Amino acid sequence: MRMLREFDDLRLSPYTGWTRNHWAALADHLLLSARRYASASHARISFPGPPGGYGADVDALEGFARTFLAAGFRVAGESGRDPLGLMDWYARGLATGTDPRSPERWVRLDEHGQAKVEAASIALVLHLTRPWLWDRLDPVVQEQVVDYLAPAVGSDYPPINWVWFQIVVEQFLASVGGPFERKDIEEGLALSDGFARESGWYADGAERAYDHYAGWALQFYPLMWAEMAAGDPAADSRRPVYLQRLERYLHDAVHLVGADGSPLIQGRSLAYRFAAATQFWAGARAGVATPGPGLLRRAASGIARHFTDHGAPDEEGILTLGWHGAWPPIAQSYSGPGSPYWAAKGFFGLTLPADHPVWTAVEEPLPVESGDYHLTVAAPGWLVSGTRADGIVRVVNHGTDHSRPGTHLTDSPLYARLGYSTATSPVLAGEHAAEPLDQSVVILDENERPSHRTGFETLLVDRLPTGTLIGASRWQSHWVTPEDDSRDHGSGRSGAVRLGPWIAVISAVRGPWEVRLVRLSAPAGEQPGPLRVGGWPLPQGHAPDGAACSRVIPGAGLDLSGATSAENSSPLAPWTLVPWCASSTPALLDTWYDVAVYLGGQEPGDPPVLSWDGPALARLTWPDGTADVLDTTGARL
Repeated sequence: MRMLREFDDLRLSPYTGWTRNHWAALADHLLLSARRYASASHARISFPGPPGGYGADVDALEGFARTFLAAGFRVAGESGRDPLGLMDWYARGLATGTDPRSPERWVRLDEHGQAKVEAASIALVLHLTRPWLWDRLDPVVQEQVVDYLAPAVGSDYPPINWVWFQIVVEQFLASVGGPFERKDIEEGLALSDGFARESGWYADGAERAYDHYAGWALQFYPLMWAEMAAGDPAADSRRPVYLQRLERYLHDAVHLVGADGSPLIQGRSLAYRFAAATQFWAGARAGVATPGPGLLRRAASGIARHFTDHGAPDEEGILTLGWHGAWPPIAQSYSGPGSPYWAAKGFFGLTLPADHPVWTAVEEPLPVESGDYHLTVAAPGWLVSGTRADGIVRVVNHGTDHSRPGTHLTDSPLYARLGYSTATSPVLAGEHAAEPLDQSVVILDENERPSHRTGFETLLVDRLPTGTLIGASRWQSHWVTPEDDSRDHGSGRSGAVRLGPWIAVISAVRGPWEVRLVRLSAPAGEQPGPLRVGGWPLPQGHAPDGAACSRVIPGAGLDLSGATSAENSSPLAPWTLVPWCASSTPALLDTWYDVAVYLGGQEPGDPPVLSWDGPALARLTWPDGTADVLDTTGARL
């Protein structure tokens, strides 16, 4: 967006140029652009595009509630100063949307579950802007708002991040003398405690679901609730725990942002774009000791600048369904034209005044701008490699599949691939989205259909003394004929299952390279089909900065290799090129195959060298001269 460049300040922000003025101007641009699509009463904002999976009424409510977040953050950080008249504009929509007699009324919480999500945004903004909006509403409108939110009390919410929507709504109701149930809040808090995992991470429910929701929802709402309920012993006692978790989580989160500002392209709801910045602002508002404010702003502003530099919002000031520009296949079944405006959560930093340290500190470099690193993240089972030369962050995945060990679902390309990065997108559309090719290890059946890995067992996530990362997982290969009515919420799909041999994979990661070891096992007499290994899916056409080269270098026994082009298969470019290698004949059992997999900003030099010392010890020599010995005994089946 050219209009933002006039605010650039390379003294304060030497990496992005962005300041609070950029964020405020972007928020204002989105809010004023949205008004063109509002109903006469402002209650419904219906952005252009086909209706979402939940219908036009839900779409219009999302349009209001999600832009309302940006408006509320904007005014709260200015202590009520409101030159655009945002509070008056949205007050009119509140009055109509909560009026049960109005033809423009909102869908209610007891009519559609999605209204429970949007109600939390409304309640949160009413809390943050209370002196300038709620306290000035007509008592009749206040009563309507309470009545609209009241069905949250005693209602059932899915046992995932949604529990926080009930907690936030009921906490607001309690603060204004409305109905609430202490039991609902206590049970929701207890349930959310069960989401806590190692190193400050949260899973989105009982499954191995790790994605952007870990930051923009599961880290954000606990501290916001503690702020809303300040003075309550339950909230005050929990806040230090929530803060400690966030601080530890942010240590990992800053390592997952590329030098070009791209967040990790992994997990569902990617159309929320710069909502990924929310976690860093949450840390600033909560007062984490580390990372420092300059690094928090660098990460958040880098994310926003990444999207604005790549066409989001579009020329009409609209956030479309897509990642950079519009790309409808990115939608899940719940996504509609108003859904992308949960990007407004990324404006949470605007709740902090201009003199807050997060705005006045000089930007600090991201970890990937400071040097190469190798990081293990135990909860999601990720091996994280960042390289300064190209600014790319890569994740090799041995712990996340949006499922549980032992299940036999299809692989979701958003969760179950072996690798994700800030420079590549998994193949999300076309035949190879449902039938794994990129970042996969599969057995091909008699019809050349690839197997799936969801339900795998994590064996190892560790870091060797040399810094090399080591991870392993194993699973029973399976083929699934999905049920026709399976809804896409980003996870794998169920259906008729046929089981095959077991597959064990060991990954050794150093810099831009992964050495991938693969071993198959099966009962006596069972013969697997050919083995195929897929590499990083490289965008072709207008590739993002840094994504220059993807290679798969096969070892012995993998005598076929190639690269498959997939059209319109990811949001990054018109074409995606996926290198792969395979065996031309049925794979051998109880034999280690090896593949070197590369993603970097330039053509690779010499690959890692692998040799075997007996049947179990693999000796690796990396291009930088580092030598490692891998004991494969633990991954033998």
